[in-house]
Amino acid sequence: MPSANASRKSQERPREIMEAAEDYAKERYGISSMIQSQEKPDRALVRIRDLTVQKADEVIWVRARVHTSRAKGKQCFLVLRQQQFNVQALVAVGDHASKQMVKFAANINKESIVDVEGVVRKVSQKIGSCTQQDVELHVQKEGRATVNQDTRLDNRVIDLRTSTSQAVFLLQSGICHLFRETLINKGFVEIQTPKIISAASEGGANVFTVSYFKNNAYLAQSPQLYKQMCICADFEKVFCIGPVFRAEDSNTHRHLTEFVGLDIEMAFNYHYHEVMEEIADTLVQIFKGLQERFQTEIQTVNKQFPCEPFKFLEPTLRLEYCEALAMLREAGIEMGDEDDLSTPNEKLLGRLVKEKYDTDFYILDKYPLAVRPFYTMPDPRNPKQSNSYDMFMRGEEILSGAQRIHDPQLLTERALHHGIDLEKIKAYIDSFRFGAPPHAGGGIGLERVTMLFLGLHNVRQTSMFPRDPKRLTP
Repeated sequence: MPSANASRKSQERPREIMEAAEDYAKERYGISSMIQSQEKPDRALVRIRDLTVQKADEVIWVRARVHTSRAKGKQCFLVLRQQQFNVQALVAVGDHASKQMVKFAANINKESIVDVEGVVRKVSQKIGSCTQQDVELHVQKEGRATVNQDTRLDNRVIDLRTSTSQAVFLLQSGICHLFRETLINKGFVEIQTPKIISAASEGGANVFTVSYFKNNAYLAQSPQLYKQMCICADFEKVFCIGPVFRAEDSNTHRHLTEFVGLDIEMAFNYHYHEVMEEIADTLVQIFKGLQERFQTEIQTVNKQFPCEPFKFLEPTLRLEYCEALAMLREAGIEMGDEDDLSTPNEKLLGRLVKEKYDTDFYILDKYPLAVRPFYTMPDPRNPKQSNSYDMFMRGEEILSGAQRIHDPQLLTERALHHGIDLEKIKAYIDSFRFGAPPHAGGGIGLERVTMLFLGLHNVRQTSMFPRDPKRLTP
């Protein structure tokens, strides 16, 4: 006598065979063959962002990733995603979809790439969880490309597929574009500078040493020296976009060992404020451009990371360092006149400035000379101060800048004071011996600007493949 299990199996097997025979949609779904450029089908793929009520009742094809899937009875709801745009898709038992097709759709791994044919339908109630809120896709055919999900989840590339990450890096691309566009319109020239150099560009120990044949070389902490040499070569206004390296063992939310620097240098007529104001205006133009051109991306990020809109003034608020000290001391912070700002004090100052002036962006001018690099011009009225400035977004520094010393004798004195080997910066100092105009500039951290404009909380969210003291891959 057969066992109960055997009896059940014998009953189930004919049912499976019968259901397979009744799968009238079996030609409408399945695992697609690998695309090896073997054919050119006459099929137009529509972008998800273009799925609006104007396309209602049209039959279209899309290629997208499966963001989520949810089976419910004889139907399956999918959210299909392209970059930061997504749409709800419905696979339901009917003329075009069998039970087996619904089951197939429900079992597709998240992040798989699918080709889907469907009818665009207007919905009576907005779909709040999708960017395309007024329509959904009623699926008629689907094919899936196999993807090893576990492997992807171990890699940054998967995270970059999310709507939020797509929006972050599209906006970051916009920052670079606006920076370049604004400065070229102002008459600046884009330059490229070496990243392997013979001496630490900022002085100090926070520099990566690399083997350079039989000698040592260093990864540039900034393009500073070369920007200045270009000014001495009469380029007058220059900028560059490129990697910057800092060997700081800082495991904080805002430090990276490699980041993208947006650098500016400019000759001026009489006062370094001419340059400081030009840089501030450049940043304001970037902020305006982002708000005008990237609202979709800003709103996409805000759905996951809610944040107040970024505020700024025109002209930009400028405070002197002594004024900032007074504000902090009034708030109970004890600081010496020549102390640098700590991160907590920077953030507190940002809150105090926001409360008093209602701006997230401001300039802090006249830093103590003791906390600035060797090439910073001292204040002629106060030898303990300098003609230098930082710029802040939401209480965090995003730019450091100053008037540079353009006199070779004073530059030599300041380099010796910082313990820098003069032989290693001889070419730099010599470039000022043949006449140099007064000039100033600054360096901006791209990842920090992106993070703070969007109100994010970690710079690793805005670095595509971040490098910090504990991360060197992928």
